[in-house]
Amino acid sequence: MAILTEDQKRDYWRYNLRLTVILLAIWFVVTYVLSGFFAAALNKVTFLGFPFGYYMAAQGSIIVFVIEIALYAKLMNKKDLEFGIQE
Repeated sequence: MAILTEDQKRDYWRYNLRLTVILLAIWFVVTYVLSGFFAAALNKVTFLGFPFGYYMAAQGSIIVFVIEIALYAKLMNKKDLEFGIQE
């Protein structure tokens, strides 16, 4: 287990926060902006036999969130290796 300097700890935490904020912002846009505010416009298009606005509210935001969890894990594992603090 590597011992990190205060600068390394700060850089690691800054990366983690920035990544978290970016992923949550993407999820917010997909969930609330697309599925909420633009639902009427999206419902004019069908996807798998359902109105697209309905599909995004029911399934799309969950799918995006699961993809973001996998992406977060992959990127943080890469950052852990970079800092020598992998599990």
